Formats: sequence, C-alpha cells, structure tokens
Amino acid sequence: MGDRVTVYTDGAARGNPGPSASGYMIMQGSKTVRIEMQYNGVKTNNYAEYHAIEMALGWCLDNLQSPSSAKISVFSDSELVVRQLNGRYKTKVSKLRDLKRRVSEIASKFGSVAFENLPREDRHISRVDHGLNMLLDETLRKGL
Repeated sequence: MGDRVTVYTDGAARGNPGPSASGYMIMQGSKTVRIEMQYNGVKTNNYAEYHAIEMALGWCLDNLQSPSSAKISVFSDSELVVRQLNGRYKTKVSKLRDLKRRVSEIASKFGSVAFENLPREDRHISRVDHGLNMLLDETLRKGL
C-alpha cells in the first residue's frame, strides 16, 4: 500500500503583484515531515498559491518511497486555484495556465492527488500562513 500524505499550502503577496512567498507543510498521519517557505520576489498572490502546491508535490515526488502508489490530499485556502486544478474554473491567465500544467504534470506521477479548499482559519493553513508572514517580514526588513 502506498504512502498517504496530507499537504497544506499557502501563498502570500503584499500587494498584487508585490513581494510574495509560497509555503507548505507535509504530514503523514499526525506527524509533520516537512515545512518549507520560499520567497518568490514580486509575484501575484495566485502565482504564490500555485507555486506552493508545485513545491509541495515536487518534494513528495523526490522524497516518497513509492510516488506512483502514493495518495495525496492537498489543501489550500485558495478557492480559485483549487477550482482551476479540479477543472471547475477555466484558467485564463497564461502564467497561471503554465503553473497549472506543471502542477498537473507532477500530480499525474502519483497514485492519486485530491485538491480541496479549506478556510484560512484552519489550524494547519494558519501555521503555513504565519510562516509566510514571518518570512516576508524578515525579507522586507532586510530590503531584498
């Protein structure tokens, strides 16, 4: 039986576009196995949301023992991104279409990937959001 993995992602931008960051938390059962935050430079919030999912799935692809049988649940507070990935909304912006294509390509290498929306208040999404805000505060304080 393959790995069962739960992924919580978030993206943040101060301004739209503006300084942005993407992050994720990966859990197996109740154990947190990876948390990563990345500064993106000046990007849109939707870019940051997609990039967080791309980063998380990329980590899973590189680090799970048997990605082809893994069952992954990806949770995001971005209703737009989740609906686009699930095919409920069209992806009209070309840069987002490229990100969606890359995410879909990575997702196809797993046993299954489900994309679901959670409110920002979810404790796991909030944890990622808090990390992103700390990273953005630190990055902006340094003047990068």
